[in-house]
Amino acid sequence: MKRTVAVVTLLLGLSVMVLAHGNEKHVMGKVTSTSDNSITVETATKQSVAVEVNDKTKFEKSGAAATLKDLKVGDKVVIHADVSGDKLVANEVHFGAMKRKQSMEGMKGMEGMDHK
Repeated sequence: MKRTVAVVTLLLGLSVMVLAHGNEKHVMGKVTSTSDNSITVETATKQSVAVEVNDKTKFEKSGAAATLKDLKVGDKVVIHADVSGDKLVANEVHFGAMKRKQSMEGMKGMEGMDHK
């Protein structure tokens, strides 16, 4: 009985984490290029993913506000993006050294996500 309660509690907790991000997709990897309106990231599976940025995109470097110009090729990023048609549009871009709690929060809901 205790095991059943523990499993149900775990599943409920995981579903809440996934719902917290709604329809956002998450891209995590290393920046391979940037332009005035996009960031290209190579994921851990060696997939190249282009994400558009706009004037509403928030940038954060090491926990502080930043800009696209602060982002460099080779930086590791976690990007939270909305799907718009067949494109990804970044809401938030996190890079630089992060506190452990911050980096783990950026990874919530990423398991099994399709980053296309």
